Amino acid sequence: MMSMTGKRRRKSAERAIVLVATAATVILGGAAAQAQQVVVEGNRRVDSDTIRSYVTGTATGSPEEARRNLLATGLFSDVQVSGRGGTTVVRVRENSVVGRVFFEGNKKVEKGTLESVVETKDRGALSPAVIAADVERIRDVYKRSGRGTAKVSYRLVDLPSGRSDVIFAIDEGDKTGIRAINFIGNKAYSESTLKGLMSSSEMNFLSFIKTSDVFDPDRISADLDLVRRYYLKNGYADFRIVNADQQYVETGEEAGWVINVTVDEGEQYTVGAVAVDPRIAGIDREALDGQIRAQVGDVYNAEDVEKTLVGVTNEVNRQGYPFAQVRPTGQRDRATHQVALGFVVEDGPRVYVERINIRGNTRTRDYVIRRELDLTEGDAYNRVLVDRAERRLNGLGFFKKVRFSNEPGSAPDRVVVNIDVEDQPTGSFSVAGGYSTQDGIIGEVSVSESNFLGRGQYVRLAVQGGQFARGIDFSFTEPYFLGYRLAAGFDAFYKYSDLTRWSRYETTVYGGQLRLGLPITEEFGVTFRYSIYNTELRVPNTIKRPYNDCSVAIPGYTRPNPAGTIDPTTGQNVSGLPAYPDCAFDGEASIALKGQQGNVLTSLAGVTLAYSTLDNLQRPTNGFYGELKPDVAGIGGDSKFFRVTGDARYYKELWEDVVGFVRLQGGHISNLDDQPLRITDQFFLGPSLVRGFAPNGLGPRDVGIADARSNAIGGTTYFGATVEVQFPIWGLPRDLGLKGAVFADAGTLFGYDGRRNFNVNGDAFINGTPGGLGGVCNYTNLGAGAITVEPECVNVRDKATIRSSVGASILWNSPLGPIRFDYAYALSKDEGVQTALGRVGKDQLQAFRFSGGSRF
Repeated sequence: MMSMTGKRRRKSAERAIVLVATAATVILGGAAAQAQQVVVEGNRRVDSDTIRSYVTGTATGSPEEARRNLLATGLFSDVQVSGRGGTTVVRVRENSVVGRVFFEGNKKVEKGTLESVVETKDRGALSPAVIAADVERIRDVYKRSGRGTAKVSYRLVDLPSGRSDVIFAIDEGDKTGIRAINFIGNKAYSESTLKGLMSSSEMNFLSFIKTSDVFDPDRISADLDLVRRYYLKNGYADFRIVNADQQYVETGEEAGWVINVTVDEGEQYTVGAVAVDPRIAGIDREALDGQIRAQVGDVYNAEDVEKTLVGVTNEVNRQGYPFAQVRPTGQRDRATHQVALGFVVEDGPRVYVERINIRGNTRTRDYVIRRELDLTEGDAYNRVLVDRAERRLNGLGFFKKVRFSNEPGSAPDRVVVNIDVEDQPTGSFSVAGGYSTQDGIIGEVSVSESNFLGRGQYVRLAVQGGQFARGIDFSFTEPYFLGYRLAAGFDAFYKYSDLTRWSRYETTVYGGQLRLGLPITEEFGVTFRYSIYNTELRVPNTIKRPYNDCSVAIPGYTRPNPAGTIDPTTGQNVSGLPAYPDCAFDGEASIALKGQQGNVLTSLAGVTLAYSTLDNLQRPTNGFYGELKPDVAGIGGDSKFFRVTGDARYYKELWEDVVGFVRLQGGHISNLDDQPLRITDQFFLGPSLVRGFAPNGLGPRDVGIADARSNAIGGTTYFGATVEVQFPIWGLPRDLGLKGAVFADAGTLFGYDGRRNFNVNGDAFINGTPGGLGGVCNYTNLGAGAITVEPECVNVRDKATIRSSVGASILWNSPLGPIRFDYAYALSKDEGVQTALGRVGKDQLQAFRFSGGSRF
């Protein structure tokens, strides 16, 4: 009984405890609910429940924390949180709503750029704190665009319904840019050399026309990468940029950015050994060895390593191993400063490209980016090919920046490749002007676009005009014709040239050309060409004559007709007049030129074979460039010939900033039928072959002409050589772009193959049979290379005399364009022959030559 009683007592106690706990919970919950009652006052637009959530959602429940959270939203200019009995009262003052955002005074920075950086937006909440931060953001934009002294303020314009317009007032101020670029720790290369590698430059007296001194952090980053690659290319395998400090300095005479770059050069290495280590059975090792660019004893070159990686990777893929990976290795011997290079070929993870995402291209089309990749969705992932694609895209010039990244795919053996790009302007409008001793005052207006309609196509239209030349050119190039890496394009052109200052004729050439370029390797390419053009040669009639423009007798050369002689063509009595009309002596052009007046249509097919290892196409310092251009004319048209020209240049940096180069050039043309070559098809050369000689100033000449300007008749064969050393002008800032040069030229032009015998109407004699009023040309050797002067004949002096010259130059890579001054002294030349007319047939000299242009 006692046992049963105890159990009942225990159950009664448990029920009592449960009832007490339940009652306590109800009482405390009601009190908490009462304590958490929140009253919101002063709000008109913001919902009360939204405001309560910031109060009840605090971690500590303190009024101060709730106040800070509400102010942080930017919706309120003032917040007060207080208690009233068991109720929390939140009193708020709402910010105005932004009506519209305006910018005043911005001329150098576009409105869209400013809108992208400010956080104050149309119809958003108006927050003085956010607006103040926006003012600083706008100032930063101007700092980065080279106007660090810009002043920015704002004002509000109140509108009905609690709205306010925000107006940012901008005083752009004067241009500021890069005040100084300092390199610290460099020993192998001078600071001027390293600055010369960069596209960014320091401010100087040319800042009013250049933009390279504008501070751009992305451009600075790219410039420092150029410096790094320069060191790695020249053997400094341990090179690193320790720090790149960029500070905006407002003290001193001129505000601007100061960039301090600290470098650790390390030691220069040479290649001690090179080997390919294939660790996959069945790979043809000899084929891989053929892809090696570096040789034992060479200065270590990171670019050779990259090219070898790509070459070996492609060769392994061609052999059927798509997942193979090529890994470079380098064992440094710090005692001998040698590095042993190895390229390990081994199995890689079987990872496929699941997807390629292209992001950020607002203008350039996706396929333009994808075609630069050597892999696509579903291919084996290969890091070497990805890196190569990144370099290609950066080299296009279409993007301000390119960044590749990876992320896991939908399966462990899948990877997603992300390509983030930022488009940049690729079109240009330019006005160029200048002066040259050959063309006189010249001017050009051109419009070009290297990424036409975002398709990666190149288009250019240029119009030229000047004292002695005018023309128009249009070019179009599709770099990926039919989806292949074939550069197809066409050109259309028209050009008029007045050559009467150096010769006695004018030419007008118009036509077009089709091109198809095929890159065989990164260094070697082939371009197939077809051209069709019309050449009109005209001899201005500057001296009027009463009879056939050439009837005035020359003393000593009169061979009068007998009395009673009647011209069968005109019916005039020509008694006492020269039997041979003396057009050759009356100050007009050579008979050879007169006989070629009119229009000549040329239909020509050709090939350009080009090989280049130049480190920089515009300003080469090392490398080789060579081209060979065979051409055949005769696929229709009037001209029928075979022509081949060649040009080879080798550049070598002799000392720091001192570059030497050697150039060899030559050409030959021969007819493809039994007819002599047309004079317009032959070579006319001067300073382009040997400086110090006038245009058309050397080569075969008609010695029957006393006028020096009228006797160049062209040649079929030429060759020449140039040795030049370019160097900085010490004491002048490198940024001025001034260089000096000394040079020596040598070359010759010979082999006239045009018509020699003409009658008065310009027709050739056939087998010595005279026609019209002319007579048979009789050549009499007068000794010392001279020949008698016969009217109506082309009396040719054709000597393969080597012409040579030495001289000095000033080269200015100015912001207005490249300008060059050459002064040459002729060491050897053809002195011509002495005749009754005086010394004729001699080369024409031009010691000073100037050429230049501008872009503004």
